Amino acid sequence: MEKSKHVVLVSGMSGAGKSTATRVLEDMGYHIIDNFPVQLLSLLVDMIETSTDPRYSYIALSTSAHDFPAFLRGVKGQGIDLRVLFLDASDSVLIRRYKSTRRTHPLLVSNTANTLEEAISVERQMLSRINNSSFVNVDTSFLTEKEVKHILEQYFAKGAAPAFSISFISFGYKYGVPMDADLMIDVRFLPNPYWVPELRIYSGDDQNVYDYVINKPETQEFLKRLTSFLDYSLEQYVTEGKNHFTIAIGCTGGQHRSVAITNWLFDHYKEKYHSYKQHRDEKEWIHA
Repeated sequence: MEKSKHVVLVSGMSGAGKSTATRVLEDMGYHIIDNFPVQLLSLLVDMIETSTDPRYSYIALSTSAHDFPAFLRGVKGQGIDLRVLFLDASDSVLIRRYKSTRRTHPLLVSNTANTLEEAISVERQMLSRINNSSFVNVDTSFLTEKEVKHILEQYFAKGAAPAFSISFISFGYKYGVPMDADLMIDVRFLPNPYWVPELRIYSGDDQNVYDYVINKPETQEFLKRLTSFLDYSLEQYVTEGKNHFTIAIGCTGGQHRSVAITNWLFDHYKEKYHSYKQHRDEKEWIHA
């Protein structure tokens, strides 16, 4: 029987964008409950399950790292369709955000840590023991608010049945790796168009660079082996019940090889799975 009550539990690192996420979810029609006392959680769950008020059909619960485990245990297995949105960002981005907004980290307020750097480190250790592959993990380090909105609409649109989906993300190692990748593929061993003067100014989105990368014998052999692995492993993730899988493809600068391979993989799998692609350094999302 399909569950009629849907709860998104929003948590993750402080400063990673929980306020932005709940604002987006509210615009999508979710009833937002923020800073709810964990001691009263059982009462809230009873109300959600029994209420006929349509506001309680779709709820987003925002909680801190400290209370997150209790909320997860309290809501899970209660006849509610529970999904977890777990937000993260790099330490340097979190520090910059706190310094630019002049906000105080919650662990500093509670005297759990003495410096901002220590507070971020302590919170990350707390959350590392909880985070798992069944959560919808979103790294907001490089995302604008518009891009966060687009991602949440993909995963949490009201009335949309959860279905297995894949995000293919190209990136450049010199700019850092995506923190929310389930699988990271390094393609820096492939022939690099950067060293071909007439191709250097283009990207893997341009046909001349795409053809240069994809048509190389090394690339053809690599794609044959990679798709054999992905075909098997993705089917196993579907069987396991995983909702989403993020595959990051990296080269040196994130402009040529990784973009071309990402485009090829997206085209290859988009007919079989809900597929998305992002060229992180180009800031462009494409959906099929």
